[in-house]
Amino acid sequence: MMANRDIPLDILQQMLENANWAPTHGMTEPWRFSVFMGAAREKLATFLAETYKAITPVEIFKPNKYEGMRENAMLAPAVIAIGMKRQPSKKISELDEIQAVACAVQNMHLTATAHGLGGFWSTNIAAVSSEMAAYIGLDKEDRALGLFYVGYPKVDWPTGSRQPMEDKVRWVQT
Repeated sequence: MMANRDIPLDILQQMLENANWAPTHGMTEPWRFSVFMGAAREKLATFLAETYKAITPVEIFKPNKYEGMRENAMLAPAVIAIGMKRQPSKKISELDEIQAVACAVQNMHLTATAHGLGGFWSTNIAAVSSEMAAYIGLDKEDRALGLFYVGYPKVDWPTGSRQPMEDKVRWVQT
């Protein structure tokens, strides 16, 4: 849960500037961001709900998910739509471009955390749709990669936990 508290614009700008310094194969800088704040989140909420309804087969459509799409866009004071702009030549693989965008989002997340902000990346069906890509001004060969919600936590920071690193690393020396 995020508090209903505005985020200073200079912090959001720093998040985006730090995103811009992510590693990028071929210097393509494929990340594209659309920042929704204030009343624009209501338009985004309507768009997400209606897109979910339009692209979901009737037999699996869930009214509570439809309402959730509408409500979720209002849960944070800033919602950043994440896009990937393809290099026209497509010389760099789509996977490399997606990974570069993920690095950019990680830079945003680290910056947000440094300023006491919480964030999470959502990839629901509407947020990654071709309709979303068009909504945020991307071309057909580009991709919408989700929404990054950012705001001040409403509660104390949760205590995180991870499994031991030893379980995830294989050392190869010869």
